[in-house]
Amino acid sequence: MLNNASQPILSIRDLHKSYGDNPVLKGINLDIRAGELVFIIGPSGSGKSSLLRCCNVLEPVSSGSIHFDGQDITRPRTDLNAVRQKIGMVFQHFNLYPHMTVLSNIMLALRKVQKLPKAAAEQRALEALSQVNMLERASYYPDQLSGGQQQRVGIARSIALHPKIVLFDEPTSALDPELVSSVLEAMRKLKTMGMTMIVVSHEMGFARAAADRVVFMDGGVVLEQGTPQQIFEQPRHERTQAFISSVTSRH
Repeated sequence: MLNNASQPILSIRDLHKSYGDNPVLKGINLDIRAGELVFIIGPSGSGKSSLLRCCNVLEPVSSGSIHFDGQDITRPRTDLNAVRQKIGMVFQHFNLYPHMTVLSNIMLALRKVQKLPKAAAEQRALEALSQVNMLERASYYPDQLSGGQQQRVGIARSIALHPKIVLFDEPTSALDPELVSSVLEAMRKLKTMGMTMIVVSHEMGFARAAADRVVFMDGGVVLEQGTPQQIFEQPRHERTQAFISSVTSRH
């Protein structure tokens, strides 16, 4: 799936983000290529989630640029609705509408945002549910589902829009441990289908097994990046070494 000769699908240059007087991103440079699964790890408060939210302009950047699919999406007058259809996002909390069925939850954006006819929206929603092994739950309501099933519906809702890249912000952190594996399996399946993904997560085993590249952030900067083997087994930076040592000792 990887084509390293191609232009990056997402290119972040000298990205800074501050909340008031508090700088959280301090000059991030990062390229993401089509088909890559890139894992971003680091201690709490290192800027990981802020970086993700800048990538689909949920947070305005303070300075720097983000080019997606050849377009600078940080420029004024960028059509953010169009951008967010192509950059999907899966959050820690599922944000499903409780009064709507699983199928209706997924069809909503297809009908309202992409203006698909009902039959086409339903077909695409069912395809997305099939990809996360939730087809048999299409007529259920969110409160009839486990947390892991709700999160898989959240993933289906994102991929039903046919994005070019999906951002995952701690997709398993609100789940009971026994429900995590089904969500990771859905993400693994997306990778085999060629989906480009950026994942912020504490699931180090999944990062080691599934990522093409691991990026270590600390204090609002990228300190180190490389293959999972490089980062987990031969980290160069002492901060990376300390972090890897602390998370592996907990598992």
